[in-house]
Formats: sequence, structure tokens, C-alpha cells
Amino acid sequence: MSKTVNERLSALREVMQREHLAAFIFPSTDPHNGEYVPDHWKGREWISGFNGSAGTAVVTMDSAALWTDSRYFLAAEDQLKGTEFQLMKLKIPGTPTIPQWLGEQLRGASSTEVGVDGMVNSFASVEALIGELRNQGGLTVRTNFDPLAQIWTDRPPIPTDKVAIHPLKYAGEDVPSKLQRIRKALREQHADGMLVSALDDIAWVLNLRGTDVHCTPLFVSYLLISTTSTTLYINKEKLTPEVTAYLKSNGIAVDDYANVAKGLKDYFEYNILLDPQETSYTLFKTVKCQEVIRMKSPIPAMKAIKNETEIVGFRNAMLKDGIALVKFLKWLQPAVDAGGQTEMSLDEKLTALRAEQDGFRGLSFDTIAGYEHHGAIIHYEATPETDIPVEPKGVILIDSGAQYDDGTTDVTRTIALGPVTEEQRHIYTLVLKGHIQLELCKFPIGAAGTQMDILARMAMWREGLNYLHGTGHGVGQYLSVHEGPHQFRMEWMPAPFLPGMTVTDEPGIYLPGKFGVRIENTLLIVPYIKTEFGEFLQFESLTLCPIDTSLIDLDMMLPEEIDWLNNYHDLVYEKLSPYLTEDEKEWLREATKAI
Repeated sequence: MSKTVNERLSALREVMQREHLAAFIFPSTDPHNGEYVPDHWKGREWISGFNGSAGTAVVTMDSAALWTDSRYFLAAEDQLKGTEFQLMKLKIPGTPTIPQWLGEQLRGASSTEVGVDGMVNSFASVEALIGELRNQGGLTVRTNFDPLAQIWTDRPPIPTDKVAIHPLKYAGEDVPSKLQRIRKALREQHADGMLVSALDDIAWVLNLRGTDVHCTPLFVSYLLISTTSTTLYINKEKLTPEVTAYLKSNGIAVDDYANVAKGLKDYFEYNILLDPQETSYTLFKTVKCQEVIRMKSPIPAMKAIKNETEIVGFRNAMLKDGIALVKFLKWLQPAVDAGGQTEMSLDEKLTALRAEQDGFRGLSFDTIAGYEHHGAIIHYEATPETDIPVEPKGVILIDSGAQYDDGTTDVTRTIALGPVTEEQRHIYTLVLKGHIQLELCKFPIGAAGTQMDILARMAMWREGLNYLHGTGHGVGQYLSVHEGPHQFRMEWMPAPFLPGMTVTDEPGIYLPGKFGVRIENTLLIVPYIKTEFGEFLQFESLTLCPIDTSLIDLDMMLPEEIDWLNNYHDLVYEKLSPYLTEDEKEWLREATKAI
């Protein structure tokens, strides 16, 4: 029988006592610092019972606390009930940092040693922790111990699923070409080689995909690139004869996943580039060559700019997604009117319609279907415990996406299901105005998302309203739905916006206990004009899905915003109607008619 959280804490403390550890810190990360982690590394969830994607659990001999951000305050409060864990709300005045809390908790303790598993914490995070704990009365950090290896008796194994080739007809660039570009970028930084830990970067470089990570087609591995060789560290059980031959033909050597530390010790070049945010502390410290160049990996910036083949793939994926979404939206209102629908049943219906599309590989993230007050929980996901009936009144927020062979989708619509309040109409229109103003933006090449983010917030800021999440992120090509380095957000993000990048536009307003509104399209950055002041760029909507016009307060809309919406709806109808039945076409014609 599975242990309770409090029983797990007791087992952990026995081990901590034997090892003379005063505290242990469990992050949400794995050795590859990805957004989603395979079950094997969900140690923070196992020890605390909290299953949100972001959070850090800290355990001392007599207390326990969990830090998470505003997306998860409600969920964490609920999941931590009945355990020793107290919730620490990040970015809320009065919440101590982890080092501050440990300084307070460990004052006068017999041990001053704090444990972290150096394999699942990045070099940058451990280095910062060491400095911060030193300032808390000389606390020290131990990195070479993983208590979960002893106490998590039914720990899931590291996945051994097979890896598949991502064909050139979707990738648009072969492996030798990508490696040549990477080596050129390394030479520009006077680096002889690099270790790639990020799984989406490895999948992109090698034109391979896997199934090891939830909602994302990745496989657990490392890639070591030198001036003359490239080695993939992976469990060889994962390689089919076809993939083995493919790697060999591309000059990629293969070694066992567990041998990556040995590979770094044996690395023969003068220096190596390691990204401190991406590389685990343990592997960073394993390197024996003359010099470590601490820099960001050059791969995310390359991966972010889609080639022509990838852009065609995105258009195809968005077309298929749009067809499924129209079928769903046409079905939605009559189904809700008839009764018996819940948040989870809507999710299941939408997933089933996507699964009918050619090349569907799965969801790109867990669907958020939040009816009324649940729409105000930013990362809400309906479960059997939280699922509620959906009634023919108010609004539902549906944020969803899919993985197709040729692209990844991410779209949000807020939909009226019957009578709505004036407040709902007002808030919806503010969000729509922000969404459209950002889509209308024209900007010089190389501008950053932080410089444009205000366009999405301007109308709501005038009324003292705001949202705390970013306004947009890059999207991978049959890869991770969240891709950097560029973003729209309030905090300074210097990554330049360049032609060929994809980015989402998703402002929102959330009124706790009432409802939430978010509207999201995935955009492509394309040329606009060239003038004596240089090259200017603009956004093109890739997403093809009607935006609910019944919720709009037209008196709040500017003429340019109405024009944009009408033009967008013309595009949606023109692109999708050839693939729909007469009934569906009729429904779409009504949904996209000019306002």
C-alpha cells in the first residue's frame, strides 16, 4: 500500500538523521531542467502530494513547507491539507525565500548541512543557493545524495520507450546541417564543444522524437558535441535497428545514458560550453577540461526560427486543429442545452475530435476547461474531484492544444453558453482588445517581447486590472508547446523577435470565485516593410478558430479592432470551409459573420 505524505516524511527524516542533514530541498526539475518531467523524477510531488508543474518542497527535521506561484495557490492549499506542509506563496509580501526560511528554522540546529540532489538541480540554482545559505549563519550545501533512492520504494523507472525518426519532410533540415550551424555558433564563442541537456534541443538537433515526457515528444538523453564528434548518451534499449542505423549514417556515436559523467571526464578538448541554467550541478562539476565557458546554449535561438518546411507544417497542423475546433464549437451549445455535460466531458469530446485528424499524436498539454469560477484558476485542470456540470449560462474558458506530426498547437477561447453578466461582457471585451492590439503591432526587427507586452494590457491597466502570467511564448514544431528564448511578458526578456518565430498572444483577466477570460492565438512573425529606418515585422495568425462575438461590448471597440476581427474571421472561414460539411459550414458562416 502506498505511504501517506506524513509517513514519507518520517522515512525521509530517518535517512536525513543518518546522513546528518538538517534539511532537504526537492525541486520540480529533472536532470534535463525541462518543463514536464518523467514520473521517475517527480520527487517533489511524491514527498509533498502537490502535483502542480511548479513548486519546491523543503523538509527539516521538524517542519515542512512548499513554495509555488499564483497559478497554483488554490490547488496547493487543497492538496496540502492534512499534511505537515505549509504553503508559501511566491511573490506575495511577507513570504520568506527558501534560504530565509531555512535560516530561521535551523537556528541552533545540531547540523547546518542542507541536502539537494545535484543531478536534478541546475548549476546556476545550486550556486545561488550556496551563496544565500552561507549568508544565513553559515549553512552549507551537500549535493551528492538522493534520499529518494532509498525511501521511494515503488519509484517508476526511467522510461525505455522507443525513439522514432522525425522525417526530413517535416524537419526541413538534416542533422549534419544543424551540427555544422551549432559548431559555427560555438566557434564564435571560442568554444570547442558543448553538452546539450535540454531534451527538446536534443530532439530538434537529431530530428528524432520520443514518448518519455507527458504531452511532449521527447526522449531521455544527453548529447555531447566536440569539434570532431557527437555522442548521444541514451538507454540503448530505446533504439530500434532503424534509428541505430540512422544515427550511424549521421556520424552520431551512441553510449549508455549512465555514462555521461564519464564522457565529460574523458572529454579531450581544451574547453566546453555549459549552460548553467540547463546543466545539472553534478555534471557541471564533473568536467575536467581546462576551461568551462558559462553561456546560454546557442540551440534554442536556432530552434526558435522555423524554416519554410516547418512553417508549412505549422499551417497544416493549425488547419487540422481548426477543423476539430469548429466541429467541437458547433456541437457545444446544443450539447450543453441538452444537459449532462461537465468540464471533463467537454475535454473528452474535443480530444476525440482532434484524434480524428491526420497525424494526431496526442495533446500538447492537459486541457484547461474551466466553467465560470473555475476559469479564474489559471492552470485549472478538471479532475473527478473538481469536475462540475456545465450549464446553459455564463462562460467557459477552454485552453487546449495538440501534437501533430507536422506541428504543435495552442489555442484558448472563452465562450458564452447562455445569458452572461454585464461584468463578463466588459471583462471579455477588455481582454479581446488587448489580444487584437498585440496582433496589430508592427515593430522593428530585433525588438523584444517586453517592449510590446503593454499593448495587451493597456486597456485593462486603465481600469486597474492586470494578470500575472506572461502574455506569450514560443511554440515548438512537434516539440514543446512552450519554447524560448523569446516571450511577451512584463519582466525584461531581451531575446529579439525575428522572422520565422512562432509566439502566442494570450492576455487574460481572472476574477477569483467568479470567472476568468483568456483569448489566445499562435502567431508567426513575418516581414512588414523596409524603410530608411530599417526592416519592420508584423504578426500573422496561424490559429484558425472563431472568436465568440456574442460576448463583445461593441461600444468599447475601436474601428481598427473591429476591422481586425472581421478580417480574421474572413480568413478562418476561407481556410476551414472547404473541409467542412454543409451544416458545419453554415454554423461557421454564422460564427464568423462581420460585426
